[in-house]
Amino acid sequence: MNTRPFANNARRVCSGRVIDAVVVGAGPNGLVAANVLADAGWDVLVLEEQPEPGGAVRSTAGPAPGFVTDLCSAFYPLAAASPVIGALELERHGLRWVHSPAVLAHPLLDGRAAVLSRDLEQTAAGLDALGAGDGAAWKRLYGNWQRLGPLLLDALFVPFPPVRAGARLVAALGPAGLLRFTRFGLLPVRRLAEEEFTGPGSLLLAGCALHADLMPESNGGAMIGWLLSMLGQQYGFPVPEGGAGQLTAALVHRLESRGGRVRCGAPVREVVVRGGRAVGVRTADGDEILARRAVLAAIPATYLYGGLVSWTHLPPRLRDDMRRFQWDYATVKVDWALRAPVPWEAGETAGAGTVHISAGMDEMTEYTAHIAMGLVPAHPFLLAGQMTTADPCRSPAGTESLWAYTHVPRKVRGDAGVDGITGAWDERDREAITRRIEAQIERFAPGFRDRIIARTVAAPPQLAEHNANLVGGAINGGTTALHQQLVLRPTPGLGRPETPVTGLYLASSSAHPGGAVHGACGANAARAALRGHRARSQRIAAATVRFAIGR
Repeated sequence: MNTRPFANNARRVCSGRVIDAVVVGAGPNGLVAANVLADAGWDVLVLEEQPEPGGAVRSTAGPAPGFVTDLCSAFYPLAAASPVIGALELERHGLRWVHSPAVLAHPLLDGRAAVLSRDLEQTAAGLDALGAGDGAAWKRLYGNWQRLGPLLLDALFVPFPPVRAGARLVAALGPAGLLRFTRFGLLPVRRLAEEEFTGPGSLLLAGCALHADLMPESNGGAMIGWLLSMLGQQYGFPVPEGGAGQLTAALVHRLESRGGRVRCGAPVREVVVRGGRAVGVRTADGDEILARRAVLAAIPATYLYGGLVSWTHLPPRLRDDMRRFQWDYATVKVDWALRAPVPWEAGETAGAGTVHISAGMDEMTEYTAHIAMGLVPAHPFLLAGQMTTADPCRSPAGTESLWAYTHVPRKVRGDAGVDGITGAWDERDREAITRRIEAQIERFAPGFRDRIIARTVAAPPQLAEHNANLVGGAINGGTTALHQQLVLRPTPGLGRPETPVTGLYLASSSAHPGGAVHGACGANAARAALRGHRARSQRIAAATVRFAIGR
């Protein structure tokens, strides 16, 4: 495991120095953006307020000696599939992906489990055992993925509208197919389950939809569930060997090998705007770092507009639009050091790196309904990671490094359970939600609590302390609901990385295509900066020629 400090891995930039581009934020999107610019020969500096880079992609010592914990994100199906990440060839810079024996499991209260394997036949056979014909249904969904998935990802990971990639997707579908695919894309995941499955195997799709902030009845949930499930079928849910921080280390190493730099412990307090153009940034310690070509902000849109950039430099309508910006749910995450693996009643769950924990679709609906009403759910849906199962070096032999997170309301109005959780997220609230999470696991793994050596709990305030981009404990950069996607992200008409300020680009998951570790938000911003600079250079050249010939 790479443990070298990041805080001193970049030369200090003196006040007044002019470079090509400044990137604000050293999370995955910021580091991808910096790498794309460095590949184009730009002199790039990344500024990060935390003492180390990575944002939500970091790892640290776990709750007990010998354990490794991923602070926030852990499994990376979209990174494995992303053409953006793939093009960086991070394996040449120390990254190594590893897999658990099974990708994903959803245990049931009757001791069975729905299991997703990277072996299609194995997945289908397991689902058939849960519901007659469900293996064939899964194969149909995967067949559609094989035909359309690569085209869909190409369209998803470029700025909207995806003209070329979208045209290829439309051509592959044809007119009738396009209408049916549009209907499919708008389906709630509950309806998809009703149309395609006879047994509980559909919970694999429903659980994947709940990686976002969509109810089983929300339009678009089927698309999210299908996309993540099919990525799991094709690529698995891989993890970086040694911890999530190894993905960050590879991004930093690649950037430095191309002359880029990362400066940590350097919070940016202002984007300097002169003449309607972003010309640099000012840090908390007073350094003014000038950027002759671009400033890229890998931070939430709500922190950029009216925060680092004063409203005096922005159109009035944007202020109201940002007031309407909707965050995704808040999150509570617990990390455990276990003396032995989780004692699942459904034994096949033991081999899955990722586990969805809920009694069924109705309990998922209850869970999301409670959140919508401002209530802490009585029976939380859990997304859990068995990290030693996926990567044996995460804890001593025979033990398990386990985490689970659940969502809670951003503003707590009450508790649907019996513990009186208030949303203050003080020690009492954290203990109460931890007991509830552990009780949920115990329903499917009696004796789980007896295997706990130690635990750490991160409620919404602690997650935001780890990474300021996790505003109020939100982990997806804003809601995944249809009203804030594509050209509506982060506000209507700003579905691209360009901002109202010339030379300033939004590179965070607040921009299209949104949350998850795929690097597209950062790459799109970097490519937009490259285009903007070329266009500006061409205008200057044309003006110089006109002046020279006297026109």
